[in-house]
Amino acid sequence: MERMLWIIPVAPLVGAAINGAMAIATARRERGVPEPVVSLVGCLAPAVSFVVTLGLLVRMRALEPAARHFDQTLFTWISAGSVHVDWALRVDPLTMVMLLVVTGIGTLIHVYSTGYMHGDRGYARFFAYLNLFMFSMLTLVMARNLPLLFVGWEGVGLCSYLLIGFWYRDIANAAAGKKAFVVNRVGDFGFLLGMFVIYMTARRLGHPTLDVPALRALVAEHPGAWTGAATAAALLLFVGATGKSAQIPLYVWLPDAMAGPTPVSALIHAATMVTAGVYMIARMNFLYALSPTAMAVVATVGALTAIFAATIGFAQRDIKKVLAYSTVSQLGYMFLAVGVGAYAAGVFHLMTHAFFKACLFLGSGSVIHAMSGEQDMFRMGALRRHMKTTWATFFVASLAIAGVPPLAGFFSKDEILWNAFNAGVGGPAWLPHALWAVGFVAAGMTAFYVFRAVFLTFHGESRVSEEARHHLHESPAVMTIPLVVLAAGSVVAGFVGVPEALGGSNAFHHWLAPVFSGGAGPGAGALAHGAVAVAHEAGEALGHGAAASHDSTLEYTLMALSVLAGLVGIALAWTFYLRRPGLPARVTAALGGLYRLVFNKYYVDELYERVIVRPGYALSDRILFRVVDQGLIDGTVNAVGIVSRLVGSTVRLAQSGVVRTYAFFMLVGVLYLVWKLAL
Repeated sequence: MERMLWIIPVAPLVGAAINGAMAIATARRERGVPEPVVSLVGCLAPAVSFVVTLGLLVRMRALEPAARHFDQTLFTWISAGSVHVDWALRVDPLTMVMLLVVTGIGTLIHVYSTGYMHGDRGYARFFAYLNLFMFSMLTLVMARNLPLLFVGWEGVGLCSYLLIGFWYRDIANAAAGKKAFVVNRVGDFGFLLGMFVIYMTARRLGHPTLDVPALRALVAEHPGAWTGAATAAALLLFVGATGKSAQIPLYVWLPDAMAGPTPVSALIHAATMVTAGVYMIARMNFLYALSPTAMAVVATVGALTAIFAATIGFAQRDIKKVLAYSTVSQLGYMFLAVGVGAYAAGVFHLMTHAFFKACLFLGSGSVIHAMSGEQDMFRMGALRRHMKTTWATFFVASLAIAGVPPLAGFFSKDEILWNAFNAGVGGPAWLPHALWAVGFVAAGMTAFYVFRAVFLTFHGESRVSEEARHHLHESPAVMTIPLVVLAAGSVVAGFVGVPEALGGSNAFHHWLAPVFSGGAGPGAGALAHGAVAVAHEAGEALGHGAAASHDSTLEYTLMALSVLAGLVGIALAWTFYLRRPGLPARVTAALGGLYRLVFNKYYVDELYERVIVRPGYALSDRILFRVVDQGLIDGTVNAVGIVSRLVGSTVRLAQSGVVRTYAFFMLVGVLYLVWKLAL
């Protein structure tokens, strides 16, 4: 099986090449490639990757935990001096989780897309982009070294740009794609700098490498030499993560990314690409373990992002925008988890979130499909009668994200809050409890705005226009079957991580134990070299969260509070939008300027426009273009040309073609020689 690793990323690449070639070949024709052909190629590619992944899973489960990793080196990629980088793949338990999410949910979304994109002139181009994204994401998670991971990192950024602006004839869509691309480049610059810091530190220790397992061994061998570099590198890598995973301050691209087709929102901006930053930090846990400062920053930014995005979700009217800010908020939860060292809990929430958020996005796509493109929830209502399957799956996924037991979101979200409460992170002693409080409030807010969307869309009185009402219908089976599968995952996915407090064995944590056994985490006890430290029993596996020895009463109390927060949020949404539908208007009128502030997303985009974009344009135009480019660079080039012409024109006078002129110069030369000889 180890020799088959390359098939997982290459299968989607082949699909992208075939569909891309067909799209180019028929670009100028009136009719494009037959949709069944494109669908077969586009859906078969990720399905092949999924099947191979399942085979690897079976093989990996049969191995001892310490031996659960497969490696395959395809070829030498970079060899220059001391720099040697292979195109090498590695699959371990963490990679396996990501592969199952990307290929499994990715295949379902591809199938859904065959119905959603039916009739679109760019059908083949869409599936080419979607397959290319799958290749990039799989390369990212399977990369054994940081440069190859960065190739996948940049690849998903490129595909995000292509898919967000898929309907590029609409200037808003094109602008949204460009915004996502530019904002991600800001974060990627930090990622590159972090890589450089890591490489230079490793080189100083006599082992110049960017191979992740080799770096892990090097850090374990020389932890003291990494103390300062670890903080710098970890923070720089986190800058990259804030861009890719839409955290403060680089989250602004994700809501605008909803301009792309809904399957894009589900695949890239809910289940896969935006989790790349969480995956990267979990992968580099051994480095973050050495920097309590970096981990405190990650946890704090994650918590603030969770509650900040949740407040914006309160006031959105566009159903996809609500889900977009929900994604930003849930990603904040994941960063909160990895920031307090609960890496397995963060990855657990990453996995459960992929199911219910993909289901919500695809459910919103089903609604938009039935509403002929309408996305304003205040122009919907009572759709449950017309779309029973979409409503049922959307409702189940909403219960999951609200943390209602025993659905998947309950287990993963509760574990994050429990670990945050018990964490030992860099910073003041009150920080863990503050992080828990922020996460707790955000949990209630999440339940409120998600069920606000449920009640406005599917319940209450119909506000659908007469024109749209005639087209209301349930989506075809090719769209509803993936919804049912994802809804089922939203119910059962959490049972792989049932905590011991509820009678489970937390199998998910045991599965990831080999990956985090050398990293940081609240289960690590007092970590050496000033890393994150919490009092835990010595035998607890690292990175698994709270200690086995703790006050069960406290854990049950916090668990009950988190569930209560979700139920209160649901009850408030029911009161506001079903029982007393006139109440929201009175509340927004009473809030006045505060509501406008939230409705306009705190004017962050406008602030960036004035502080960064406009000054950037002015600097580029007036200084970099007119002074540096036109004045200095073009001026220097033009000056060289002018001088060359002047010299040429002067020398040309001696080449007149007149014999008498040549005789004169010969005479002058002879006289000069006679004069020199006479001396």
